[in-house]
Amino acid sequence: MVSGAVAAEPLIRKEWQVDGVTREALLHIPATAHEVAAPVVFAFHGHGGRMASAVRSFSMHTLWPEALVVYMQGLNTPGRLTDPEGKKPGWQHAAGDQGDRDLKFFDAVLASLKADYRVDTRRIYSMGHSNGGGFTYLLWAERGDVFAALAPSAAPATRSLSKLKPKPLMHLAGENDPLVKFEWQQATINFVRKLNQCGEGMTWDQDANCTLYPSAIGTPVVTALHPGGHEFLKDGPPLIVKFFKQHAKKE
Repeated sequence: MVSGAVAAEPLIRKEWQVDGVTREALLHIPATAHEVAAPVVFAFHGHGGRMASAVRSFSMHTLWPEALVVYMQGLNTPGRLTDPEGKKPGWQHAAGDQGDRDLKFFDAVLASLKADYRVDTRRIYSMGHSNGGGFTYLLWAERGDVFAALAPSAAPATRSLSKLKPKPLMHLAGENDPLVKFEWQQATINFVRKLNQCGEGMTWDQDANCTLYPSAIGTPVVTALHPGGHEFLKDGPPLIVKFFKQHAKKE
């Protein structure tokens, strides 16, 4: 269990029919979700990953048991850097890919959560690693009005940049990533810092290499950098929860 985590309700597996295809996710539902408006965290595994592996890596539900947490399962899809034949599960890379199957999946899940539970619409978040981080950027571009803040890891937003509107961002990255080059990710960070009207950086977390770039319009950027490669930052989950808790959408 991640340091600082607490016992959480057991996860439940749920299915949705999206354009005739069965989609699934593992959900953490707080015991009070029918009575108390709950934050929602969407979590996306990387290419070749599974929802169960996302549960182990991200552990959002143990760190934030008051939140509805949805660990989504991707479908087999061609990778842009690996798996060109699409033998492993992942997420669409751009609007229009695969008939927008994953954007439709997201829409279906969010609609069902709102129908079944009390959702705090001011506190909806997305995070993901690698291909899942890229899909988080795509969600920002295509469904940005939904979110209070986002936390992608090991992913650039190259094809989505033009559609982004200012939102609080935490970006996690390995400075020696051999697959998704750090300079690609740095270009995305620099773009968002400018978009969000951010100033000079300052320390955000004393125990981690996190830099806060304050924003003149209330949409700061935080970077969580590590000296490793393409792996998800081991100490990332509590940092992401800390960041999400600091941001609610203005309505």
